Amino acid sequence: MRKKVRSPLPQRHGLDALRIVLPREGPWRTVREYLVLRLSRLEPERVDEMVRDGRFVTEEGPVQRETPYRPGASVWFHRELPDERPVPFDVQILHRDENIVVVHKPHFLATTPRGQHVVQTALVRVRQQLDLPELIPAHRLDRATAGVLLFVVRPEVRGAYQRLFSQRLVHKEYEAVAPVRSDLSLPTVVRSRILKRRGVIQAKEVPGEPNAETYVELIESRGELGRYRLIPRTGRTHQLRVHLNSLGIPIVGDPIYPQVRESAWEDFSRPLQLLARTLAFTDPITDEERSFTTPASLSAWTGEHQPTGTRGS
Repeated sequence: MRKKVRSPLPQRHGLDALRIVLPREGPWRTVREYLVLRLSRLEPERVDEMVRDGRFVTEEGPVQRETPYRPGASVWFHRELPDERPVPFDVQILHRDENIVVVHKPHFLATTPRGQHVVQTALVRVRQQLDLPELIPAHRLDRATAGVLLFVVRPEVRGAYQRLFSQRLVHKEYEAVAPVRSDLSLPTVVRSRILKRRGVIQAKEVPGEPNAETYVELIESRGELGRYRLIPRTGRTHQLRVHLNSLGIPIVGDPIYPQVRESAWEDFSRPLQLLARTLAFTDPITDEERSFTTPASLSAWTGEHQPTGTRGS
């Protein structure tokens, strides 16, 4: 097994330092020369400032301006944090033991750091809240989706829990609020081929062998809206949202389907009405039958004025 290289820098704000591995071949005389090229989004003057401040570190110590280039060496540094708007809803701890932490993730909070969402993520919040620096998610929920999210506590058991999801050994149930169509025969199973291109916000259904399958059941209706149970048998990006949209019943509050609404992303009063209700699986470490259900409900159904989550102080 390949030995993991441990960062000489501690976490900051619940975030690991980024690691850069110097290429095996190249014309660079110093580490600084390569960093200027690799971090092209930064001005050379900014890289020099970070070097002067000792913010780039190798296993031997801080990088100096004349530190010689060593092929294959690692350099660590902490990213500069974006200016993030705080998400005013709390993560709720549903279960904790020596191997896993299960939480309810509110709408608008990303699972892991990515792009402009770094500190305002479930991973960072739970690491800091429970003082678990090695915590890692076993799977992920979209930023727009609320519900049950599973984290793994100990590095040595991460693979076992992550394989549950990659091998589709986890039973997942979702709820959604969407329009009711009298001409739609339910329950039904939707099967299609979904394609999500990098850099394109919407996923598309395209001709070809199905790679996505969702069971759709209407639990109850109230006027023009219904509460639906959704059971995905695959895990394509935006699968549930694409499939309900294809049935002509797009999920209430969806900022992407059927049309992209850019202004909706930071409108905390209009959450996507999609909830990851339940996760169930056989624990790969203890062989116990596990089932975790969020106590939250969808605001469009209950008439509440805040997203599915607990309002932060």
